[in-house]
Amino acid sequence: MKKSHIWTAVVLLSAAGAAGLWQQQSAVGKEPVVSAAKPGPGGRNRDTANRPVPVRTAASRTGEIEISVNAIGTVTAFNTVVIKPRVDGQLVRVAFREGQMVQAGALLAEIDPRPYAATLAQASGQLTRDEALLAHARLDLERYRGLLAKDSIAHQQVDAQEAQVRQLEGTVETDRAQVETARLNLSFTRVTAPLAGTLGLRQVDAGNMVRAADATGLVVLTQTQPISVLFAVPATHLPALQARAGKPLAVEAWDRDGRRRLATGRLLSTDNLIDTSTGTVRLKAQFDNPDGSLFPNQFVSTRLRLETRDAQVLVPSAAILKGAQGNFVYVVDETAQKASMRPVVLGPSTAETVSIESGLKAGEKVVIEGVDRLRDGAPVDISAPAPRPQGAGGPEGERRERKKPA
Repeated sequence: MKKSHIWTAVVLLSAAGAAGLWQQQSAVGKEPVVSAAKPGPGGRNRDTANRPVPVRTAASRTGEIEISVNAIGTVTAFNTVVIKPRVDGQLVRVAFREGQMVQAGALLAEIDPRPYAATLAQASGQLTRDEALLAHARLDLERYRGLLAKDSIAHQQVDAQEAQVRQLEGTVETDRAQVETARLNLSFTRVTAPLAGTLGLRQVDAGNMVRAADATGLVVLTQTQPISVLFAVPATHLPALQARAGKPLAVEAWDRDGRRRLATGRLLSTDNLIDTSTGTVRLKAQFDNPDGSLFPNQFVSTRLRLETRDAQVLVPSAAILKGAQGNFVYVVDETAQKASMRPVVLGPSTAETVSIESGLKAGEKVVIEGVDRLRDGAPVDISAPAPRPQGAGGPEGERRERKKPA
């Protein structure tokens, strides 16, 4: 049994070797299959290397550009007043609503006026009495002068009467001042707004005793129309500001993201010193703020317009590239359909546009999309970008595209 099994294995191995030898002999004379494309330098095929790069272009143009300075600013109330009582007493009435807009002279609160009305009446009575005494003393003085002319009395008696008249005149003046003081204190029992503005939260309720020495006051009044914005710019812009002293410079206030313009105003003043710790100078701008879009202590992005330059060569900021030799753009020759590298000198810029001081002429076309695959002298295919499939916008659309079966 064992010998038969060994002979069976030997026969099978011999058959397998014969089959392999036959396949090898049948493949003799056949050429190996290789790719027709020959690799080019850098691992790319020559056809791929010479293939035009799809790009988008934009023509440079001549126009004006605004030179502006951007900074973070803080909205500040044009005037802030802590409304305090000017006399002591019981607060009997609060005549305002929290957050209310009030005009100058509007009644805000009332303090119990009765003690001050009584003081005024007392001062008025004292004045009336002393005025009567002064009138009587003046009549006596006239009589004494007549008797002195007839040599009926001594001159000393006339002098004494004149001194009494002057003394009573001083007393009357004092009484009149006391009457004015009492009348003024009585008027202070009516607390009014010193200027137009917006009221804050009430600090004291009616019925409480208030005093002129209280630190908190009754309410805080802020003037928000107009309103100001404080911001700091680098001191390097100070010469440009000084050169335009006396000229109106526009200032725009934008939200923190810089997407929505809140208000437009004008530069009001420049600080008289430079902050040595930051190298900046503080500026103050004024805004009319008719719609209340600016609120005290609000953070805003400010844009100060220094000047506007005309006849500038302008290109989209996406066309500007930076290399070892400096800034450059890719200029497209439409006849040869090739892109060439062009060094440029940049001028003032905005968020979307850059002015070119030298290196480019108006009307030349520069590449704004597809620059990552370009090289100097590379062929280009000027075409619009392929439209995105409907419903594939945003990250959700990208995920749906990835899940879509091939």
